[in-house]
Amino acid sequence: MQINIKTLQSIIRISKAAGDAILHIYAQDFSVLEKDDTSPLTEADLASHHIIIDALKALTPDIPVLSEESNDILQTGEWRKWNTYWLIDPLDGTKEFVKRNGEFTVNIALIKNNQSVLGVVHVPVSNITYAGAKELGSFKLDNDNTDLNIDTKIRVEQHPQVPYRIVASRSHQSESLKEYLQAVGEHEIVAMGSSLKFCLLAEGKADCYPRFGLTCEWDTAAAQAVVEAAGGHVSNLDGSDLRYNTKDEILNPFFMVTASSDKDWFKIIPKALL
Repeated sequence: MQINIKTLQSIIRISKAAGDAILHIYAQDFSVLEKDDTSPLTEADLASHHIIIDALKALTPDIPVLSEESNDILQTGEWRKWNTYWLIDPLDGTKEFVKRNGEFTVNIALIKNNQSVLGVVHVPVSNITYAGAKELGSFKLDNDNTDLNIDTKIRVEQHPQVPYRIVASRSHQSESLKEYLQAVGEHEIVAMGSSLKFCLLAEGKADCYPRFGLTCEWDTAAAQAVVEAAGGHVSNLDGSDLRYNTKDEILNPFFMVTASSDKDWFKIIPKALL
């Protein structure tokens, strides 16, 4: 499949349709179920899942789709044979959805040769969409705008200034992270939920996001494409690129999202993590 502006706009429209379905449920009383891994599941996750799956199958019938809610595919491990596929998280940040703080997203990524080459991260509550592809760059769109042009293009901050802006989860403050932050020097914490952490770097509002906790591949793929198309990097702790579908499990290793090489963000990683 050729990646061009038209393709990216099509994925943006799909993400917005899924976001609208999520908002419809968000405005009502909804029930919360518990999956086998104890993570929450709502009817909004499933509604978004079905909208995206059906739309992608219509748009690209020859490209398979893996969603967080694709239980049958996950159980059989069928996706491990795929070279090119769509990887989606229909509702990234279900915990944020349940808390009703608005920091949840729809994530759609295209994986090719173990790399995320196209990604869309849509924020239903604010109707903001981040979109990126290596050949096209990264964009931030608001309201119903789908114009991917110079006015909507975003770029990482290539020359970070002290205090460094470090992205961290509100609920994930491990000892390793505290040690890392101490080594960073003067800094300020930018707290954000879901894949929006990546998007802050992509639009130049943060400098580094150290993730010393578990995530799944659908949590990161779309946002990684956005960050990298904006000039940033998503790397394993040894500095190599974070890649997809290279192992039997769907979990990511710990990773770093960095906007600039002006500072050696890897040199100060706690040795216990390496």
